[in-house]
Amino acid sequence: MENPINFYSKTDFELAHKKKHSKWLESVIKSEGMEAGEVNYIFCSDEDLLFMNQRYLDHDTFTDIITFDYSEEDLISAEIYISIDRVKENAKDFKVKFKDELRRVLVHGVLHCCGYGDSTEKLKAEMRALETKKMELFHVEQK
Repeated sequence: MENPINFYSKTDFELAHKKKHSKWLESVIKSEGMEAGEVNYIFCSDEDLLFMNQRYLDHDTFTDIITFDYSEEDLISAEIYISIDRVKENAKDFKVKFKDELRRVLVHGVLHCCGYGDSTEKLKAEMRALETKKMELFHVEQK
């Protein structure tokens, strides 16, 4: 597959350096011993994700990411919806750059597909540490 990782937008947001991000996310998947199938990231608004959260997950809260995992065995495939509004707000709250918070959310979705969870405080801490480790691959492996 030529471009297994793709980026789409339902807002005016456009991801810079799509090819670099795609290669990075592929390297994250490979580092977990898996292969990238078709992974589509869709950037949208808080309202879009709230609607999806209510309709499909029965949650009535804002969220930064919703991952629909279609992976089979070691082939990672998913639709990953990201609220740009929420990422901006979280970046402000956590006092980090928007691009860093966005990368954390991008890798978070892929890590869910690789089998990592965040349903308990312990798992959340493990996920956060893994996100940080995988974010370092963005700078190391990309040319």
